[in-house]
Amino acid sequence: MQELIGTGVALVTPFNAQGTVDHPALARIVNYQVENGIDYLVVLGTTGESVTLSKQEKKEVIHTIQQANDGRLPLVIGIGGNDTAVVVNELKTADITGFDAILSVSPSYNKPTQEGIYQHFKAVSEASPLPIILYNVPGRTSSNMSVETVVRLAAFENVVAIKEAAGDLVQAMKMIQYTPKDFLVISGDDMIANAMTLAGGAGVISVIGQAMSQDFSDMIRYALNGDVDESYEVHYKMASVIDMIFEQGNPAGIKALLQHLELCSDEVRLPLVKADADLQNRLNTFLKQYE
Repeated sequence: MQELIGTGVALVTPFNAQGTVDHPALARIVNYQVENGIDYLVVLGTTGESVTLSKQEKKEVIHTIQQANDGRLPLVIGIGGNDTAVVVNELKTADITGFDAILSVSPSYNKPTQEGIYQHFKAVSEASPLPIILYNVPGRTSSNMSVETVVRLAAFENVVAIKEAAGDLVQAMKMIQYTPKDFLVISGDDMIANAMTLAGGAGVISVIGQAMSQDFSDMIRYALNGDVDESYEVHYKMASVIDMIFEQGNPAGIKALLQHLELCSDEVRLPLVKADADLQNRLNTFLKQYE
């Protein structure tokens, strides 16, 4: 899966002041990614507020992204959940024409054991018509996928990668070490994406990359090429804004930044709320000083 090496971006779903999906803004954001060096797009992930979109809205979001992208970048779609039977049914019935892979999050809330996580993804693997990217994000799911579980799952032919977002560089390095050479360990944490890539990872599925597209994708390219000094120079230039966009939750922070770039509004859906005035001001100051 060479198309998953580099910088992927987890797209936001822009809303207008009335709270409905802003499709022209979504098309603008897609074009911005294509024009500024991003390698692939991730649709309907957490950053896209997929849990508060209706089925009809999801269809319309997919349509807008595919229209705007027009085949220029590979597309990954988020299909996951904590009811294995529901996820399996969605994989069997969803129209995923035009997508290259599926990003499937580890089950949240019901906190399965490692064997439960394995059996869940075994069922997902058997049902999926596309390659699968596992998604480990303990901060959202309340359970961590162990290295051993990831190694077991990597044995399935269509389980090709993991988006590893535990924020644990040692765990990520062990995944890189013990999984097959062609299995991709992708950072799901912007702050350690550079370090993970330099350690042998395959790049990142990024949030900040959506706004700082050119520099962030350049940083990952430097890291993939082994240009350590250049990659860290870009990393430290952006480090403060990476912290800022997650201070008050995702995607509130990135939407505030995208608003300053005039790409979309900062509207989010409850139970999320917009970034406060203090954070807005600091983000604006960062952009003004950024060169």
